[in-house]
Amino acid sequence: MPADSICNGVTVPHEHPQAPADLTPPAQLPWLRRLAARLLGRGLSRLQAQHRDSWFLGHATGQRNGHADGLREGYERGRVDGYEAGRQVLIIRDTRPDHAGVPGQDDKLFDDWRLPLTAELKKRFKADVAQRLPAAAQPSAAQWKLIFSDTPSTCVVAGAGAGKSTSLVLRILLLRHYLGFELDALTVVTFTRESRKDFIQRLLQVFALWQVELSPTQGRELVRTFHSRILPLVRSLPGFAQMRAFETLGNEMPAGAEANAESNPFDLRLNDAQRQQLNLCYRDLLADSPRFAELVGSLRQEALLLKPLDPEHPDVQKRAQVTQLAAQRDEELCDVIEDLWFAAGAWPIKGIEPCRETVQIRGSQFHVHGRLEGLDAWVVLGFDPSESGQYQRPGAKLAVRAEWAVKRTLFQAFCDKPLIWLDNYAAARRLAASLAGDAVAGPGFEYKVKGELAPAPLLDAFVSAAGFIENLGLDVNAAVAAMSFAPGDSDAAFFEALALYWKAFEAHLLAQSPPVMTYNRMFALFGENNPENLALLPDPLLRPLAHLMIDEFQDVSPQIVSWLRASLAEIRRRGPAMHTGRVAQHSSLMCVGDDWQSIYGWRGSSPSYFMAFTKAFPSPANTRVMLVENYRSQQHIIDAAEHLVKGAPAISGKKARASGPAAELPLSPVKVFERDEAALAQTLIEHYQQGDSVMMLFRKTSDKLLIEQHLMPVIKADSSLPPGQRRLRQLTYHSAKGLQADAVFMLGDCQYLTSSPYKNQVYRLAGLGKPGDAQAFDTAQKEEVQRLAYVAVTRAVKHCYWHVEKPSAEAAAQPRASSQVQGRLSFFEDLRGQ
Repeated sequence: MPADSICNGVTVPHEHPQAPADLTPPAQLPWLRRLAARLLGRGLSRLQAQHRDSWFLGHATGQRNGHADGLREGYERGRVDGYEAGRQVLIIRDTRPDHAGVPGQDDKLFDDWRLPLTAELKKRFKADVAQRLPAAAQPSAAQWKLIFSDTPSTCVVAGAGAGKSTSLVLRILLLRHYLGFELDALTVVTFTRESRKDFIQRLLQVFALWQVELSPTQGRELVRTFHSRILPLVRSLPGFAQMRAFETLGNEMPAGAEANAESNPFDLRLNDAQRQQLNLCYRDLLADSPRFAELVGSLRQEALLLKPLDPEHPDVQKRAQVTQLAAQRDEELCDVIEDLWFAAGAWPIKGIEPCRETVQIRGSQFHVHGRLEGLDAWVVLGFDPSESGQYQRPGAKLAVRAEWAVKRTLFQAFCDKPLIWLDNYAAARRLAASLAGDAVAGPGFEYKVKGELAPAPLLDAFVSAAGFIENLGLDVNAAVAAMSFAPGDSDAAFFEALALYWKAFEAHLLAQSPPVMTYNRMFALFGENNPENLALLPDPLLRPLAHLMIDEFQDVSPQIVSWLRASLAEIRRRGPAMHTGRVAQHSSLMCVGDDWQSIYGWRGSSPSYFMAFTKAFPSPANTRVMLVENYRSQQHIIDAAEHLVKGAPAISGKKARASGPAAELPLSPVKVFERDEAALAQTLIEHYQQGDSVMMLFRKTSDKLLIEQHLMPVIKADSSLPPGQRRLRQLTYHSAKGLQADAVFMLGDCQYLTSSPYKNQVYRLAGLGKPGDAQAFDTAQKEEVQRLAYVAVTRAVKHCYWHVEKPSAEAAAQPRASSQVQGRLSFFEDLRGQ
């Protein structure tokens, strides 16, 4: 430390004291005088004489020398003492902020922990797997990474045919048998009935190889759907012990069996029991709410009246040329149609006055079948789709269906009077019940929300729209309040009526005995907006959600994500006390999926949560696994499928390769043809006769009916075989996911041909889509059609044949999956135009 001292935080330098100013030495004498003085001085000293001036002079010299020595010695000693003392002086500077400290917020859903996997345990497990499983079923390096993931969260990107199910089964075996985790702390979630059954079967088979006890009941408890997990949570709340799910009404089950119900989250069909509750609520609300009655009246008029068609439309221009000829045969045509309706028991209709009034169309007379007084509108009966498309009038060149299509087009373009066109018997019966004042039968008319492909009965349309909004994690009433429509847009009345109806419907269901609730409402009760409800649950109900493994995670909806996050946050909040005395501690989440197979956006699902997994489920540590091996398809199938989705946003780094036996299969490109049902059927029959398993995929039910006309011989032959030996499947593109066949036949292109104004609005309200994209849902759907084609192609093991229709001029401008097949590609053989 320097020669300084520290006092009160101020540094002061040490200095030598100055010599006294009056002690200056005298001047020197000449030497003779000094000699004389010395001799005289010696004599005086012997005489002990004293000389007063000399004494003072000597004293001054001694004082000066002693002072200098004393200063030097004192300075050194003081410096040492001062240094030691200075070392003990504390400098206090108050650098703390003026405001009080605030702890940071931990937004993680998991504790910072790791699965206790030692090197010895991993080695033992691998050895057991090598001994008990066949060589073809041995996990790859990437699959072992999945099985041995030790972080709280794990994201597994698994492409088609990646062998993810076997890996998940081994993961469960590791947790249960080698680590001792309790079964009631684990849940595997699958989406569909078939995938659940298949997974349970694999689980039981593998556990049996290890001689580990796992009963079918335990397997069903372990492998669940989201729906079967939420129901017990609701039933634990006071007053809801007997709660029933609206979606399972009409499917009567023993007490407690609903918890294992294998409901399909993508099935929108309503049964009679569900429709009865919808209609009863409609009846009561119609009587109690004048505003609702007014809205329904305006929607009925909008729905029933035939929609106009631009006279310049190509179909109008084509059919207008035969107006006079059509008028000449019109009365006879009306007779034929009326006879069909009468035979079906659908005519006459109470509330509609039968009459044969005439309507002027471009100078020619056409006939109607009746008149609806309430709307002061004419009524025309249509050609019911259930009747044969080949049905003809005697002596006519065209089928009745074709003749009626000409008349409809002419009325749409040139009729200036209100006109109701009843398309089918079922719609007529609903209208008849409504006109008869039977409100329990429902509104009695169909409504087409803009952007939907087809009209639906009004209450069905309510259920569909409410389900979409709620799947996005939104409240129906709040979402409707945030929406806006152009003046005169009938959808504004539809959604106002929906908001009134849905609130009344939920109250109506709860008023039943026992009470009823939709699954969407159940998930909302335990989502992030209602954490207080989760706090009411006992530990045993939350414990199965502690260690979750979710398959097909790309198909989750925002609402499910909210419930999962809220549940994981509550488990962490409860802390170690929730796991006292148990081996399975903390919580974990493993999600397996493939964003290229996300095809349920029309129901509110979104791959964004899988693609941004670490953001959606924040964790102290995360493992990411890429399963790129494809054990199903030969390489050309894989390359063709991936080429179809190259324009869609996706997780980077994905490039599958044929592995295992699939890598040894002969290469054969995906063949693309112009649509020809007869040619398709002939090739399918050839593959079936060669012993291949075949899969017939179609986009629309009408396509299935068309192709079945050519496939009847093979359909009959296959249906006569025992179920385990059948080799023909007919499925939609969507329902084929998860399945495979040697040869796959695809009928129809994948194309998004519409635009949904209301879905675009609620998509943005839910925070989905890119910022600034006003058509966020439309954008997502245009990407989804590419992924749908990917799913269809990847069902094939050896061969894939794709028949696509030539797009109309209007449809050609819309994105379609087959447009990716351009130029010379080794994995595609484009045979269109040949």
